[in-house]
Amino acid sequence: MTIRITTLDSGLRVVTDTNDSVQTISCGAWFNVGTRHETKDINGIAHMLEHMAFKGTKRRTAVQIAEEIESVGGYLNAYTAREVTAYYARILKDDLPLAVDILADILQHSTFDAEEFERERGVIIQEIGQTNDTPDDVVFDYFQETCYPDQPMGWPTLGTEDVIRALTPEQVRGYMNDNYSLSNMVFSAAGNVSHDAVVALCEQHFNVMQKDRPLTPKPAVYGGGDFRQEKELEQAHIILGFEGVPFQHPDYYSMMVYSTILGGGMSSRLFQEIREKRGLVYTVQSSTSSYRDSGVFQIYAGTGEKEVAELVPVMCEELRKMSVDVLDVEIKRAKTQIKAGMMMGLESTSNRCERLANQMLIYGTPVSPEEVCAHIDAVTKDDLLRVASTILKKKPTLTALGPIKHLPGLDAIIKAIA
Repeated sequence: MTIRITTLDSGLRVVTDTNDSVQTISCGAWFNVGTRHETKDINGIAHMLEHMAFKGTKRRTAVQIAEEIESVGGYLNAYTAREVTAYYARILKDDLPLAVDILADILQHSTFDAEEFERERGVIIQEIGQTNDTPDDVVFDYFQETCYPDQPMGWPTLGTEDVIRALTPEQVRGYMNDNYSLSNMVFSAAGNVSHDAVVALCEQHFNVMQKDRPLTPKPAVYGGGDFRQEKELEQAHIILGFEGVPFQHPDYYSMMVYSTILGGGMSSRLFQEIREKRGLVYTVQSSTSSYRDSGVFQIYAGTGEKEVAELVPVMCEELRKMSVDVLDVEIKRAKTQIKAGMMMGLESTSNRCERLANQMLIYGTPVSPEEVCAHIDAVTKDDLLRVASTILKKKPTLTALGPIKHLPGLDAIIKAIA
């Protein structure tokens, strides 16, 4: 497997990971643009743009886009995140030229047809409604908003129904022109692919998009606090979280190991204590989310109304215990879980492609699996105890949805973890 990088005269960075033992290629365009690059009056526009890119160009209708890629057995999709928007394809190795052509077409020649726009507006409003009807999804939106109040990093990626109803094709086109540029983009490909062929295709097809458009998103400022909403549901959905670390923080890998020990699997402390020993939940897990200038650590659990009062104190006790001692066997197991998960993911060309693109956007260079493993192996018990103690000194964020009348207050939680 060979990784190569080329920066075109236009500023577009092309990165490839060649593996001749497979018959497919995953490729796509990743932009250093997402929800945090919006203003309040257009919250959701990045996601709207992602949808509209597939709804027709000067050369292809929406149906033709779908038919062309699927006629060769290919797959085309996209996603919007808080800091990234991606458009990607998976095809057989001989169909790379078609995939690059279609991706370049939808990103440079979309027409934003008025009728298609109205139809897709309705689709997104349905998507918002579906999310609002899924409590274990919407509680994470509430959590993000409470962590980052009154700022783009806290706004929902889908936006709100009122804003989506008010958006116009001209606004979406303007947002694209203001934020999408070749210098803010990485074209990544992984699989049975020739680097030189990808470079040539990108030079040929990405020739209309503006070259440079500097972006200056507002800094993410963690706030924290307490948000709870009583709702008639079968379960209470609870997230307890704290300020975490950005991607390039020295404790990034320590935080990853810490989270895995605490709630990263069936052998984790939270799973064993809360589910296996006490039977309080079906799901309990911890995770970290890092951004370029901030991050959060969170514990999620879903439980019944009567179990809420017992659940949260147990969470707090496990957090406190982690700041006192960590067993060597736990550390070894967590490191192995993380490394094994990464190595298993590398068997997928799609994962390799996305991994490379995100590393280029964040670090400006690929980070090899060997280097990641070395960082993980370097995490010590002292690192974990320091991270655990630091977290508990931060202002917590508590978000809860459902039958939560027995949920302790934030002050009681702060006292319990002190």
